[in-house]
Amino acid sequence: MPPSIKIVAEYAKSNRSFCKKCSKTIDSKSLRLGLVSRDSRGFDMTKWHHLGCFSFGSESLPSAEEIKGFDSLKSSDQEALQKLVETRDKTQDEVDKPDRDGDGDGDEDEDEEKESEGRNIKKAKLSISKGENLDVTFLVSDVKNKYKDATLSPKWKAFQTVIFLERDEGLHDSSKIAAFDFDGCLANTSVRRVGPDAWSLMYPSIPAKLQSLYNDGYKLVIFTNESNIERWKNKRQVAVDSKIGRLNKFIVTVKVPIQVFIACGVSKSNGQADDPYRKPKPGMWHLLEKHFNSGISIDMDQSFYVGDAAGRENDHSDADIKFAEAVGLKFHVPEEYFDM
Repeated sequence: MPPSIKIVAEYAKSNRSFCKKCSKTIDSKSLRLGLVSRDSRGFDMTKWHHLGCFSFGSESLPSAEEIKGFDSLKSSDQEALQKLVETRDKTQDEVDKPDRDGDGDGDEDEDEEKESEGRNIKKAKLSISKGENLDVTFLVSDVKNKYKDATLSPKWKAFQTVIFLERDEGLHDSSKIAAFDFDGCLANTSVRRVGPDAWSLMYPSIPAKLQSLYNDGYKLVIFTNESNIERWKNKRQVAVDSKIGRLNKFIVTVKVPIQVFIACGVSKSNGQADDPYRKPKPGMWHLLEKHFNSGISIDMDQSFYVGDAAGRENDHSDADIKFAEAVGLKFHVPEEYFDM
């Protein structure tokens, strides 16, 4: 086994982890297996699995005793792990192909062709967001340092009615997207207060949760509406500085790089169309998907969106849940996601 990869076995400390194969919860105190690897950032990433969902893949493992944590397991679980390793070895022997054409290469051409076919099938299964599409021509010449008459902070840019944060150091594009609303989800804010310091963490578990997602290979994204930037024509700079200041300080607080999109447009009436980027419209998602993820297809089965506007009795709207539905993302409310 390469030194950068190891397997660990332990009993789940809570029911917060999810199996990377079946995506179901791993129950607290149940046996879980993790494949640990170190990414380009120097962080260890652990992908947890149920025992029955775990696959060794091409990793070499002479015995179950080499699995970290094996000695601390119950004898019955040790036996189950030993059987899993033995079954893997037998299966590997069966799938090793003979050199049928006698050229000494083990039929690599056929294997490569099948591997390529498998990649194409997997790519086809990666969902493209459903619902209404937005045909956006994104040109560098259309990106501005100001939103109308308001000057943006360093690293922030404007495109049409969207303000976005340029790529932070350490931000990596990914097929797995963990997306969040900001106000009322990540940050506790009030419409009566303005300024970059007028916020607090919505839940104390947020920094650790976001850091865990980042270490697990997720790209973190914030999609947030802020119509005050458009409405406050005489105080637009105040609205811009307040919103961007809060987001900057939030990112510093949680200590992980995050991609941010702010929809500044407003909802229309009298038969006029809503701004295509304002949630629940999916325009911000299409910008991410088509122009801000290096062309990487997004795995909708692993990606999700968390927001507080779920259309419940005391919610201010249903914009977040409708946004998730328009995009095709799994949806969570923050009190369940961060307090579970």
